[in-house]
Amino acid sequence: MHSVTPVRTYVLIWVVLTIMTFVTYGVAQIDLGPFNIVIALAIAAFKMTLVIWFFMHVRTDSPLTKLFVFAGFFWMAILFVFTLGDYVSRAWMPGGKFW
Repeated sequence: MHSVTPVRTYVLIWVVLTIMTFVTYGVAQIDLGPFNIVIALAIAAFKMTLVIWFFMHVRTDSPLTKLFVFAGFFWMAILFVFTLGDYVSRAWMPGGKFW
């Protein structure tokens, strides 16, 4: 039996997502050097977590569903690590810098 999430929860999550969108824009206007991308990705990860947890109902779903969601993100992390490892180890990068 699935639990019923109140409409208030959905509205609250939507408000938080909207506010975080404006926070992302505000942070992008500030020059933080290489930390701009880190902060933007952290905010995006937070927003992604809210969408998955509440709008996709993973919070109230079975442990097997939670396992598969975690496994998907773990696989994506492996792919990112290998891709970035290949990109950083290339000799054609200008000046040997990452960005």
